[in-house]
Amino acid sequence: MVLGAGILTASIVYSNYLATRLKANEQKNITLYKEAIKNLTSMAKSETYDEACFAFSNAVIDSFPLPVIYEDESGKLEGFNFGPDKENDQAFLMSRRDKFVAEGHEVIAGPDGYAKNIYCFNSPLLGYIKLFPLVQGILVGLYIALGYFLFSASRKSEQNRVWAGMAKETAHQLGTPISAILGWIQYLREAYGHDPGHMEVLGELEKDIDRLELVADRFSKIGSEPVLESADIYSELSEVKDYLQRRAPRKVTFDFKQPESTHQVRINRHLFAWVVENLVRNSLDAMDGRGTISCEVYRQGAYDQKTGMGTGTVSGQEDH
Repeated sequence: MVLGAGILTASIVYSNYLATRLKANEQKNITLYKEAIKNLTSMAKSETYDEACFAFSNAVIDSFPLPVIYEDESGKLEGFNFGPDKENDQAFLMSRRDKFVAEGHEVIAGPDGYAKNIYCFNSPLLGYIKLFPLVQGILVGLYIALGYFLFSASRKSEQNRVWAGMAKETAHQLGTPISAILGWIQYLREAYGHDPGHMEVLGELEKDIDRLELVADRFSKIGSEPVLESADIYSELSEVKDYLQRRAPRKVTFDFKQPESTHQVRINRHLFAWVVENLVRNSLDAMDGRGTISCEVYRQGAYDQKTGMGTGTVSGQEDH
């Protein structure tokens, strides 16, 4: 950004310098042109006649490089150095003349029989040079914006890589305590296998361990491309409901409508279950321990009868 600002400042300074020099040079040409006109006017009114001076003045006028408009006694305009298509365009020449007068520029009185009034303009090049800093500013602004965008994208990408690395390391570290807990559950099964109450608790503990392993697997997949596979969406929703229903307050009921037929969709099962779990947990947090969580699946969009694949939407409602 500092480099871009430096380039823009240098461009503005240099462009203004060029415009000033060009304008001064054009003013010299206009002054020379005025002197040539005055010389022709004075010779037309004088009895003396200098053929060499007359020829030189005509040569200066004929070779004048800047745009000029001649106005005769009848008000007809004739332009030079405006381009072939505009030198006889009266509407264009009148608009340029009126603008010239409105800006307060000096009108040159032409010699008798030559022109009544003469209007001298700066070259289009001077206008282009004055516009150059604006164009340069836009380009440098785009350069700065692109640099900021790339820098911001790079930082976000780096942050995403850091988070993905932390998630994978967390999943790796969870493996050790999970294995230890599985060992303790096996020990408790052997020690209290005769007690049905203890066995039921151990069964739920095993489900929680399976859930921890699933969470670790989810964390290990963060930053990776998800693998989609065909699955029954109703079965996936039912598994999430069964797990969370046993851990929800008793005054919360679950109403997950189960149709008679199945419906196959391409999903990543772990990530899909993760999303639904978060939605249900958010609902439980908002329900103050009572109410109904309902879920209904409906088809929306394209559907392939041969493969049974399609796109779908899961919607849920919470009764507070």
